[in-house]
Amino acid sequence: MERFTGSFTQQEPIPEAAIEAAVAVMRHGRLHRYNAAPGEVAEAALLEEEFAALTGARYCLALASGGAAMTTALRASGVQAGDRVLTNAFTLAPVPGAIAAVGAVPEYVETTEDLVIDLNDLQAKLGRARILLLSHMRGHLCDMTRLMALCDAAGVTVIEDCAHTMGAAWDGVPSGRRGAMGCFSTQTYKHANSGEGGLLIGDDPQAMARAVILSGSYMLYGRHTAAPPEEAFAEVRLTTPNVSSRMDNLRAAILRPQLRTLDDRVDRWNALYRTMEAGLADTPALSLVPRPGAEAFVGSSIQWRLPDWPEAAVREMLARCAARGVELKWFGDPEPRAFTSRYDSWRYAPVPSLPRTDRVLAGLIDMRLPLTFTPDDVALIARIVRAETSAVWQAGAGVGART
Repeated sequence: MERFTGSFTQQEPIPEAAIEAAVAVMRHGRLHRYNAAPGEVAEAALLEEEFAALTGARYCLALASGGAAMTTALRASGVQAGDRVLTNAFTLAPVPGAIAAVGAVPEYVETTEDLVIDLNDLQAKLGRARILLLSHMRGHLCDMTRLMALCDAAGVTVIEDCAHTMGAAWDGVPSGRRGAMGCFSTQTYKHANSGEGGLLIGDDPQAMARAVILSGSYMLYGRHTAAPPEEAFAEVRLTTPNVSSRMDNLRAAILRPQLRTLDDRVDRWNALYRTMEAGLADTPALSLVPRPGAEAFVGSSIQWRLPDWPEAAVREMLARCAARGVELKWFGDPEPRAFTSRYDSWRYAPVPSLPRTDRVLAGLIDMRLPLTFTPDDVALIARIVRAETSAVWQAGAGVGART
């Protein structure tokens, strides 16, 4: 019986160019982004310039984490304690956590079988909030043209959580560029790896000036070379609190060379994704998630559904795959485990009734596709998943789902 022996959490080594850049920073010792030699532009400022150019944004701010990018964006957009903020029911804990961190209240929107925000449910709830923190969860982009039309008509500001979509686009527009702000993560399992880190982009000079002050610039905002002009800071520098959440030069140095090879990594992720997708095609009782033609995605993970499977059958399939070395995550588990939890686990926020989301999550399986995998590795994993899913189903464990 075939068995996979690789690691689902092992990332590629940091590129040599990034290691050399990091060592150079450690040698000169100026790790703090505002500790620059005369005439020097700090690594953090250079990263901001380069990421703004990569995405086509006017401004960029480097932060300590993707969560810090979201909380900064919410505060910079004027969210106050007690405000309601719309967001996806299917996401990960840092998204509602960012809303709660600024004292606001998450208002969850249903999820479709394609794993994106339900635009019909969103339309019905737009009158409840003035901000939507839109999570492109696991790299799935909704119809951004329709979403923006709905939100613009209702006067709702969109902030995009792009933790899983660096390098992705909808209808040719990069992720993070439809909303007022885009929030990115550079945590180890994301598309650029600095261990922890975040990037915030936007075009509005007042909002981004507030974000720079919030990040902890003191009166050194002039050293941000991808920030708004001096006049944008005239008032906000005195009325905006300092909530220190800056990125340091060491992490910025590690990230800059990785931006230059992002396209290559996207191609490699997508090749692994298509290999896994092909290997699972036509597996009985397993539904793959379609990728719309307008979506240019980054396949750093893959999801599939086991529609209406009973809990016991899902657990049996997971156990059988684990015994053969394949690590899968299940969003239907009633208990949060490791990084995986769902909206009814986040008891610091109201837990609404979301029957459509519940049905989707009950059979939702998730798997990482690290670039340390080869296409042959992925083909083997697909064979294992296909065999064990089919075995559980054919053995009768899925009988309850057939009726």
